[in-house]
Order: sequence, then C-alpha cells, then structure tokens
Amino acid sequence: MPERVHNSPNLIYSVGTQIVSQKPVQGSNGRIAHRSGAVGVITASPLDRQHTYRVRFSDGFETGLHHDQVVLLAEYKEGDINDADQVLAKHGLFDRVIFRCVIGSRAYGLDDENSDIDRRGIYLPPANLHWSLYGVPEQLENDATQEVYWELQKFVVLALKANPNVLECLNSPIVETATPLAQELLDMKETFLSKLVFQTYSGYVASQFKKMQTDIRNHGQVKWKHVMHLIRLLLSGINVLRNGFVSVQVGDHRDSLLAIRSGETAWDEVEAWRLELHSQFNSAFEETTLPERPDYEQVNDFLIRARRLALEKTLP
Repeated sequence: MPERVHNSPNLIYSVGTQIVSQKPVQGSNGRIAHRSGAVGVITASPLDRQHTYRVRFSDGFETGLHHDQVVLLAEYKEGDINDADQVLAKHGLFDRVIFRCVIGSRAYGLDDENSDIDRRGIYLPPANLHWSLYGVPEQLENDATQEVYWELQKFVVLALKANPNVLECLNSPIVETATPLAQELLDMKETFLSKLVFQTYSGYVASQFKKMQTDIRNHGQVKWKHVMHLIRLLLSGINVLRNGFVSVQVGDHRDSLLAIRSGETAWDEVEAWRLELHSQFNSAFEETTLPERPDYEQVNDFLIRARRLALEKTLP
C-alpha cells in the first residue's frame, strides 16, 4: 500500500502549505467569503495547535483558522484511498493470518518470569481487496498484544534480503498457527538462505556497535539488552553460514548472553568477544556452501500460487 500523506499528531503546517478549509469562512461584513472546501495557502504558522494559522485564499482574502479547521490539500484529495484504518475496519484482516509464531526472548531461550510474549507472522489479504483501489497494508500491528503480521509478499521479500527478524520468524520453535499454505512456506525456509546473511547481519552489528561506542564516550551508558542481542545475532549468522539453517535458540551461549544483559560482563570483554565473532563470521563466509543469492524463482512461484488461492473464500 502506498504511504499516506504524513500528518503526525503534533505537526504544525509550514508557511506556503496548501490547505482546504473545513468550515465556511466569514468576511469582515459577516457574510460568508468562502464556503467549506475552499483552498488557501498558509501565510503565517503558530507555535502550537492552540493558536491560529493565517490563511490567504485565491481572491487575496486572509483570515485566521485553527488546526482542526483545516486539512492538507494533498490529504483532502486522498479521501479514504490508502487509509489503512478504513481497510482494517471493513475487511477484518486480522482474520486472514495464516502464520503466527512467538519470537523474542521466549523463542531464544532467554526469557524469565517478566518476559513479554511477542508474536509475529503473516497474513494473506483477499484477492479482491489486494486488487482494489485501496490496496492492503504491508503489516498489521496490535500494540496491546505485541503482535505484528506482515503481508505475504512483504514477508518473503524481507526474507529474501536476509532480514534477521523475518528469518527467525520462519524458524521459531514456537509456532501457534500455520495453515497448509503457511506450512508449505515453512517447508521451503532454507530456500531463503544465501550469502546475503553475511552482509546483512555483520553490517548491522558493526553499525550498531559504532553507535554504542559513541554513546559510551558521550554519555557513559550502554543498553546491555541491545548489546546482548547483537552478540546473539553474530552467533546466529555464523551458524547459518556454517550449517545452512537458522538456529533461534541460543543453547550453550545462554549464560554468557544473560551475563551481558545484566551488565555483569565488562564492556572490554564484550568488545573482545565481538571482534572474535566477526573474525569467525568472516571465515564462515569464505567457507560457506550457501549460494550467492536465494532462489528467487521458487519463491516467486510460491507467491503466485498463494495469490491464486487468495481468490477462495476459505483461508488456504
């Protein structure tokens, strides 16, 4: 689904922005100078939403309008097109989930009594909605229940790019829902693995550690939970290149990773382990038997079949 016009809750429109009046605009004589729906240009912006904009209309008439009395011209023209809330309300897309699993600390084997249950998965939109004017959202989110579901094509594209979150989702040891179509995808999960794991994983870890080193110099603080997951990601990437599968559970590394999360391991020790793991990652990359790229054609064939099945009333 294309992105909607950005309009955050605290946004103040800048001078020169075209707007549409949401109410009739009265002239100095008390008569209506412009009806609701008139287009104007902001000539002066307030510091907050409690004060008015100065708006000039096509005939040169200017007046003050509050934020809730105007709407962006670009947003006004969109109407309900690409409005994800409208799509969700009318079509019950959460009922189209074909795969649901648990990720995060509970899947890694790093959980305790306070750990959340983070669910991820895939939904398959009905074909008529996918082809419609409104399109479908790339992902569904429910913050209250810690759930995120990717639209099928978005999911497989991320997996082909070796996105760690998506690859771990495909390999989670805790699967709660899998329709026959989803099971077919799970059965071909190794199709998504390639040498791209090296570039994706190692590049992300290196960039994040660089930011952390800056934070330590500037603030003397570090987010140890994030550090732990970066080390875990390196361990996972090494395993993928060496053994050809994604191992989600941390196994024998559990105690060492938990010591990092609790801050018991000194930064210098963590940095030394990281550098050692990067060296192992480099060696694993040179020796891996994984292909340069994943099997795009097999995944494309699967996606086309899934699109055809989306024509059916029942969830495949």
